[in-house]
Amino acid sequence: MDIDVIRYNGKEDFSDGLFLINGEFQVHTLEDEHRTKKVYGETRIPAGRNKVELRTEGGFHERYLNKFGADFHKGMLWIKDVPNFEYVLIHIGNDDDDTAGCILVGMTNSADDAAFIGGSTSAYKKIYPLIRDAILRGEDVYINIYDSVYFN
Repeated sequence: MDIDVIRYNGKEDFSDGLFLINGEFQVHTLEDEHRTKKVYGETRIPAGRNKVELRTEGGFHERYLNKFGADFHKGMLWIKDVPNFEYVLIHIGNDDDDTAGCILVGMTNSADDAAFIGGSTSAYKKIYPLIRDAILRGEDVYINIYDSVYFN
């Protein structure tokens, strides 16, 4: 499975993007801003290709297990081997305060200069089973992150 995140809007405090699975648009994304020098909790991950696996430990895993139950939640969507980052996840959140280098997903985007995506839980429930099931079937899942040519 291939996941593509196409960043199309970069502002001082955040980055907007589109989240596709096997070439089909699924949801919107929100990340921290670009920084030449990484600042912990305030910098998006670099563009590139990384493997996605399930992370079955840590605070996010426990919270999502309690929130969604064991039938749905089998581990966090973990973007592996990102240079200079640890435990980068795809998860629920609405603004840039909810991400520390992770990728947030939402059904709607504010489409202005505000860092806000809405319907995040619905978006997560839409994409999570597709990715989770591919991983559980033994498929390799990769995320490709691109900065659009129109990206500021």
